[in-house]
Order: sequence, then C-alpha cells, then structure tokens
Amino acid sequence: MRILTCVGDATSIHTHGGLPFHLLEAGRHAGFIDGGWKLAPEKLRVKRAYWNLRRWATHGEVGGYQYSPEFIHSLVTQAPKEKADIDEVISIFPLLPMDHSKFGSVSLYIDATLKKNFEDYRLDERLGKSIASEALERERSLYFQATRVVCRSRAAAKSVVEDYGVDPAKVHFVAGGANISRHAGISLSPVEFEPMKPLRLGFIGKDWRRKNLPFLLDIADSLHARGLDVEVAAAGFNPTLGPKHPLLRSVGFIDKHRNVNQFIAFVRSCHFLCLFSHAEAFGISNREGLRLGVPVLARDVGGIRDAVPHGCGRLFEPRASADEIADVVAEYVDDADRYRELRAHVTERSNEFTWDAAVQKMREIWAGSKAYSYLAVQSANA
Repeated sequence: MRILTCVGDATSIHTHGGLPFHLLEAGRHAGFIDGGWKLAPEKLRVKRAYWNLRRWATHGEVGGYQYSPEFIHSLVTQAPKEKADIDEVISIFPLLPMDHSKFGSVSLYIDATLKKNFEDYRLDERLGKSIASEALERERSLYFQATRVVCRSRAAAKSVVEDYGVDPAKVHFVAGGANISRHAGISLSPVEFEPMKPLRLGFIGKDWRRKNLPFLLDIADSLHARGLDVEVAAAGFNPTLGPKHPLLRSVGFIDKHRNVNQFIAFVRSCHFLCLFSHAEAFGISNREGLRLGVPVLARDVGGIRDAVPHGCGRLFEPRASADEIADVVAEYVDDADRYRELRAHVTERSNEFTWDAAVQKMREIWAGSKAYSYLAVQSANA
C-alpha cells in the first residue's frame, strides 16, 4: 500500500490549495497511490502554545513549531494504526514523517527545500535561529534516508543536490499539474477566446501582495495610457481586503470543487494569466491557465520557469519594468493572428499540465526510469 501525506488532510480539496487532493485523485486513477492520511494540525494548538513557552524559556525564541520534532511526532500519531500495511509513504513536506524506518520506503515530492523557502519567503526572519538550523539539519538527514526525492522544479532539485549534498542519482524532477478535477470535462478549441476588447489580464491568488497584484495593475495602467481597453480580472481573495483600482475587476474566491465550471469560465475569459510574484516555489496557477489553453505572463523567479515551458507565454526578468512588459503585451493586441497561434500552441499542449501527466512520470521513475533524474535534466539543459 502506498500512502500520500502532508501537513493536513491529504484527502481534502481544501488542503494546500487542493494539491494533495488532485495528486491523490490522479494517483488513485492510475493505481499508483492507494490513499492519503487525514492529519489535523489544528488539533495541536494547545501543544503549540506549550512548546512556544518552553522554547522561550530555554532558547529565548518562539515560532517554528511546525518544523519541530514534537510537531511531526504528534501529527504522525494521528495516522491510522495499521502502519504495518504501508509499503511506502509519499510526503509533500520534507520533515514528514520523522522516522523513515517505520515504513517500507519513504519518498518525498516537494516544491522547494526548506533552505530556499526560508530564504525566498523570508521565513527565517520569523523563526528563531536555532529552530531553523535544527530543521535544516533534520531535513538533510531525511533526504539521505529517503528512497527518492522528487521535486516540482529544477531549482528545487538543484538545491537538494547542491545545498544538501544528496546523491543526484536519487533526485528527480516532475512538474506539478493543474489543480482542476480530472472529471471536469474540459473541452478546448484551439482558436476559442474572447475578443481582445477589453484585453483581460488574469490573476489568481489569495496572497495578492506576495503575488504582486499591484505590479500587474501598473502594467494595466501602462497599457491604458496607450489607449488600450484593458482590465485586470482577479480571483482568490476577498475584494474588500484587496487593492482598489479602476481597472481591477475582482470576483473573489471561486470554489473549484463546487463551482469548477465558474472557475474554468473565469480563466478562459482571460487573454493571459499573470503571475509576477516576489517569490514563488512553483506557481500552480500557471499550470491551471495552461491546462485551460491560456498563455502565461510571469516573472522568472523560483520554480516558475518549470511551471511555464518555453513557448507557452513569456517570462520576464525580475528587473523588467511595467512599461517593458506592457510593450510585449501590446504587440499581441496589435497582431491578433500571433496571439491566436500562441493560444493554439498552448491548447495543443494542455494535457501536459495535468496531474495525470505528472503521475505517469512518477510511475516511470518508480519503475526505474532515469529520464527525469537530476542528472538527465542537467545534461539536457547543458
């Protein structure tokens, strides 16, 4: 029996943006994953409070309970007792489970290493130095114990090998899929898209500050100043808590489980899906756009390069200005045939951006394929 686990209920569509749920859905369909653990970190609030008190008393620091051995141990005790029947655990959190010896095999499927997350998201600024360093040391040990470490981006795989010294032969790269149910019945036409008046720049994300919605609005302002009819269509956050702007059309949160057709219609009404994050380990919303035939405009940070393959949109250097990006967008508005070709190309590749495709690659890795190994990927990019 092969089980998927994460910090939370791996069977719930509401956990981690639905990523474990959709991976599990595709894994079950392929006969690759048998089930998921239903863990409840919210039940550990009292233990968290006591842990923080002890940490303050002994180390003069608080924060980072989720990276502690106490947290991982308490979380795993919530798992079903029939652990002897488990041949393998696949975890999407590198510190879970803490003791690999209790299972036949443990493999990791991560979006980023803790080192990169601490640095890129500045998490280490909110953690005590000792808990951060302890977590990194345990993470290193667990990478060495793991049967394989599969990463959703080449940047993450590079960190596992170069920052942690893990044998590159057991490190692999498999990009994640769109968090859209495989039962959604998506039907795509290569040339189907709304007229580019207005030009709709799409945005999806709860954390609109980190995902840099204000910068996208600057791009819209630049296009508007040129006389173009443009709007920014945003979803994922409460409009009353988001920015206010005359070109912003916010629809709020769309539940992809209950209202998947509404979500699909929203994304496909956009001419580009945009993500200009300050930091991004991967960017699943990019895959959702590509899965639905919508090209992506994004900032080339973190793992975004692996979320948006060449020819499926445009990636920009972090230093690119709003005016420079608006120049590129305006060219597509001026040349509808060029945009139609781009959209047709993305549509032709839409099946690449599913969790079914990701699980198929994982099955090949588990069967012994080296096609997606770190060494093979590095060689292909040399």
